[in-house]
Amino acid sequence: MTAEDSGTDGRLDLPPADREEPVGEPVVRSDPSVAGPKARDAVGFDPDDPKSVERAAETVRAFAENTVGADDNVYILRGAAACAALVRGVGSYKEAVKRAGGEVSISFVRKWARVHDLPQAIRRHVASGDIAPTAAKHIARVSGVNRLDLAWAVIDADLTVRQVRRIAGEVTDETTAAEALSARGIDLGNLSVRLPTDHYRELRRRASLEDKPPGEIIAETLSRTFDGWAPSAACAILSFHLLGSSGLFFAEFWV
Repeated sequence: MTAEDSGTDGRLDLPPADREEPVGEPVVRSDPSVAGPKARDAVGFDPDDPKSVERAAETVRAFAENTVGADDNVYILRGAAACAALVRGVGSYKEAVKRAGGEVSISFVRKWARVHDLPQAIRRHVASGDIAPTAAKHIARVSGVNRLDLAWAVIDADLTVRQVRRIAGEVTDETTAAEALSARGIDLGNLSVRLPTDHYRELRRRASLEDKPPGEIIAETLSRTFDGWAPSAACAILSFHLLGSSGLFFAEFWV
């Protein structure tokens, strides 16, 4: 299959950029490794169950009125789940707002329902606090791998919510998130990693014997490890700088 056949830039089996789990299911919120003790109290919303839809409507109203849990990221994800389940359950944003009542608006429900639609890999970082919920709203405005690129830039480049909002607004059919980030001097693929000393030693040895940058060895290994993922021909290593003898590296890639 060619890049033209797949509709990609040469990458195969791109990672999911949308939610894969059922709407309303507390996948992240029920995971103790992310939500901690709150995982025991995770509430799911079934859009096919009238009683659950009613509970979602009540949750959306409380969420919109900011009555409880305003500073709790896990609670905010619960509100986002309620928004998505309510819309699915009643069939439209307009009806969802009507069912929720109070200060709920179509804009509010739409924004948070989109956050619920983000892939689990991103939602976990929202729950843990690495990505602010307000930043997640803007990440959810874009689609496809742009969501992933923008989310990882938030973490690795320490983007502010204001920066995320502006970059998301620049993403179009002609401009990718990577391009919008690059225009601001933020190149995706900059990542510091710490390796165990024995792995570091072997990486350096193999790189020397194969006359390749260490980063290229890592990229080749990851391509084999991430089964089904193939980097495009344009994905090349720019540099891989040794920061110290402790095994800490700085990897810089084209994406």
